[in-house]
Amino acid sequence: MKTLSQAKTYLNYINGSWQAASSEEVIASINPANKEEVGYVQSSTREDLNEAVKAAKQAQKLWKKLSGAERGNLLYKAADMIEKNIDVIAETMTREMGKTFPEAKGETARGVAILRFYAGEGMRKMGDIIPASDGTALQFSKRVPLGVVGLITPWNFPCAIPIWKAAPALIYGNTVVLKPASEAAVTAAKVVECFDLAGFPNGVINLVTGKGSVIGQGLAEHPDIEAVSFTGSNTIGKQIGQAATARGAKYQLEMGGKNPIIIANDADIDQALAAVLSGGLKSTGQKCTCSSRVIVQSGVYNEFREKLLAEVRKIKVGNGLDADTWMGPCASESQYGTVKYYIQKGIEEGAELLIGGDSPKSEELKQGFFINPTVFDKVTPSMTIAQEEIFGPVLALMKVETVQEAIEVANDVEFGLSASIFTKDIGQILTFIDDIEAGLVRVNYETAGVELQAPFGGMKASSSHSREQGEAAKEFFTTTKTVFIKG
Repeated sequence: MKTLSQAKTYLNYINGSWQAASSEEVIASINPANKEEVGYVQSSTREDLNEAVKAAKQAQKLWKKLSGAERGNLLYKAADMIEKNIDVIAETMTREMGKTFPEAKGETARGVAILRFYAGEGMRKMGDIIPASDGTALQFSKRVPLGVVGLITPWNFPCAIPIWKAAPALIYGNTVVLKPASEAAVTAAKVVECFDLAGFPNGVINLVTGKGSVIGQGLAEHPDIEAVSFTGSNTIGKQIGQAATARGAKYQLEMGGKNPIIIANDADIDQALAAVLSGGLKSTGQKCTCSSRVIVQSGVYNEFREKLLAEVRKIKVGNGLDADTWMGPCASESQYGTVKYYIQKGIEEGAELLIGGDSPKSEELKQGFFINPTVFDKVTPSMTIAQEEIFGPVLALMKVETVQEAIEVANDVEFGLSASIFTKDIGQILTFIDDIEAGLVRVNYETAGVELQAPFGGMKASSSHSREQGEAAKEFFTTTKTVFIKG
């Protein structure tokens, strides 16, 4: 059986071969739990990027000629290869960005499922018959690939997000140049290696690692990149969008969130509590859909707060490879600093720190970027921790009198990614669905996580208004050609 390499230094993957960057420089990938070096990736240049784009452009001429079934068969093979190596990929992910091993393994399994879903898309329709005004003519539309697409992915889901962008791009006939976040590029390289072992043609999928200012911006500006799909911060997303717009390229941005979870007086408190813990603190709060604002109706506020504190005290923080670890470290020193900044900001602005806000005291964890799960009380809508994305294990409790007030507070941010409500009242549910400003709306379920077969994306500053995953991905990764045939 073909297996993944045990290399310490991971090369770019361009035109079917693994290559060192022309700069001969590398970037160290650091384990956030203990600061050990997981491996090294290339610090690539525009020259390396140009080579990858050239290879992808050449490969696309033949790739788009394959039938959907033929492309799908290769996606199935890639899925099988990732599944065979699931433990290796998951362990690498845990060591590289701190996610607990069960979560990392679940993410990798999700990547397998995404590949198999889109492999099946190769056998589904790609157009429609349209009546022609001339009864002797045939008119139809067909979806056709864009060409070469650039994918810029974040560190928090280093397996699932590259796959949920690459799989639809590939099945619809495009070729790909992937630029993963440097903090998790070793994991991404192992995923791409599975595509290589699955027998993908040279140049169809390419991996170029390096600085975002060089490779990410380079993808957005490159004249032969027809579209860019980006997931990451709002600041960088706007730069990518502006660069793509300036040359008329298609772009897709999935950015930040400040996601509310509303708990009404009639909610199942234990069910809501489980959702807050999982949606807000799992993955160390490092999900764009995490529940960062917990908006609770006054009738159950005290009860919910006390139960929440009791459960937070039980959380085991530690190395993600330890079997009893519930929550790992922040993914990097930079992210650790960001979370500590927001905790201090919350204290300065008058929020009451109920628990956490500090790092574990054990000698074993002293070297890592660990922060204990943190809960603030008496948070008001205007506070920084109620407005800005923290991307860490910090919950902001907010008390309201009515569900309508809760919805108004929930909407009072620039973001609109996901939102949830816990209630048994069908009227309140329907009002919430209609009035909440979010692209992903959930009832009696956590805000975090998405279904791979359903459209995903946000409103307001969370998105460029396009949608990823499911059949909706076809809208971004293809364009429509209308055909009229006169006999």
